[in-house]
Amino acid sequence: MFAILDKRLRRITEAGGEAVPAGGLIGLEKEALRVAGDGRIAQTPHPAALGAALTHPYITTDYSEALLELITPPFARASETRAFLRDAHILVHQQLQGELLWTASMPCIVDDPGRIPIARYGDSNAGRMKHIYRVGLGHRYGRMMQVIAGVHFNYSLPEAFWPAYQTLERDQGRPRDFIDRNYFALIRNLQRFGWIIPYLFGASPAVCDSFLTNRETHLETLHGGTRFERWATSLRMGDIGYTNRQEACAGMKACYNDLACYVDSLSRAISTPCKFWEKIGVRDGDGGYRQLNANLLQIENEYYSTVRPKQIQRHMEKPVHALRERGVRYVELRSLDIDPFDPLGISLETMRFVEAFMIFCLLADSPLIDQRERRFIDRNLEDTAHNGRACDFQLARHQGPIRLGEWLDEILARMEEICRLLDQHGPESGYLDALRQLRESRRDPDHTPSARIIAELRESGRDFFDYTYHQAQQHRAWFLRQQPGPANQQRLEQEAAASVIAQRAMEQAEQAPFDQFLAAYFRGPSG
Repeated sequence: MFAILDKRLRRITEAGGEAVPAGGLIGLEKEALRVAGDGRIAQTPHPAALGAALTHPYITTDYSEALLELITPPFARASETRAFLRDAHILVHQQLQGELLWTASMPCIVDDPGRIPIARYGDSNAGRMKHIYRVGLGHRYGRMMQVIAGVHFNYSLPEAFWPAYQTLERDQGRPRDFIDRNYFALIRNLQRFGWIIPYLFGASPAVCDSFLTNRETHLETLHGGTRFERWATSLRMGDIGYTNRQEACAGMKACYNDLACYVDSLSRAISTPCKFWEKIGVRDGDGGYRQLNANLLQIENEYYSTVRPKQIQRHMEKPVHALRERGVRYVELRSLDIDPFDPLGISLETMRFVEAFMIFCLLADSPLIDQRERRFIDRNLEDTAHNGRACDFQLARHQGPIRLGEWLDEILARMEEICRLLDQHGPESGYLDALRQLRESRRDPDHTPSARIIAELRESGRDFFDYTYHQAQQHRAWFLRQQPGPANQQRLEQEAAASVIAQRAMEQAEQAPFDQFLAAYFRGPSG
């Protein structure tokens, strides 16, 4: 099954130098709910001292005004990425007046979903568009779904690697086409083997009862206000998490055959009306907006997927246009739960494993995904999210069913050589140690983070809320004892001040009527 991977690894090892995919850039996006002292979702606005959420590149908000999103620049060393994320957390905690950052992916107590405050970004057209998009998400999926949090892992191969790898592959085509084609091969394998992430790192096997208000559920009661699934790894990635109803509405599915196919599938989705969403209406009786449009997708970002090809966008540029014009810049893995056992929500060992896993997915054979395999991929992800720790749990693939543990061992064994190369040629070591520690600690499903959470809930007698609230208090105390690195602190403080100035300038500039602005955005530069 991995003959092509083994052949490529031999070539890379023999060539050495820039042919070794070491020193790729790693960035993180970490979401976290602000909660009030009573543990309920914060009703306060985004702290002014953190800057303007619309224009700050590193500290912003996601769906809710209370859902912080901390973004790191990309670094070649995982430890540097983690240090920046730590320092951003420190500065945020210093500005939280009696509030905490929730340490779980699944949200805190929410008595009334209508009280989840939707993020606001000021009075500029760009700010209004971001807010209305979120209003639309609330109408389409419910506000509760939008405050589920996670960690996104952004990764790009070193620029010098690509020409060396293209030579090894004996490819004489255009370099950009080679890069795009290989990033999409990586993405298909991240989906094909994507069940690994919730199994190894899933940390949401339980949820607060308030999350399920007025919803039918198969979840059991653990104790108190806690619902759980006995063998679950990541309810966030399961059928109670965030899903795309437009797939049921019109069978919309993004295409991952190549860049052109992907861009075309999303472009059609943001321009194709959907009767399901037309029932919501675009405008309300007072002339305001209920959603940006009634199409399958309001904008491309609405399409939820475990992985996305990304290109850095220019101001008010559509993601599909950025990809079409400049190709794939990096890959975003979106299936990581927040790790409640690490104050930052992701450990250094996890980061090193994911980087090596990304390289494994690049080098392994990656045929196009047919309809049968697409069903396998979707089923494997959902089944692992709900039942991945069950005894003799099996996954589906073309060759027939296979035990999760057996398939996992095959992949981890192939990753050893990749980790060895990264240790020998990368800017920092620790990859092989991280792989071996993870392999040993996860050999027994009872040692996974999800199993550990259920065990601690049982032993402590705490319900999900009390357990997570206690962790949030501990993490807050830890951050407040830390001192941020001077360079990162200065950078973050300067960006906070600059973001306020930038938002003010946008709001003071002459603006077209919002309807015209919106129409021009969807037409795009070639419209």
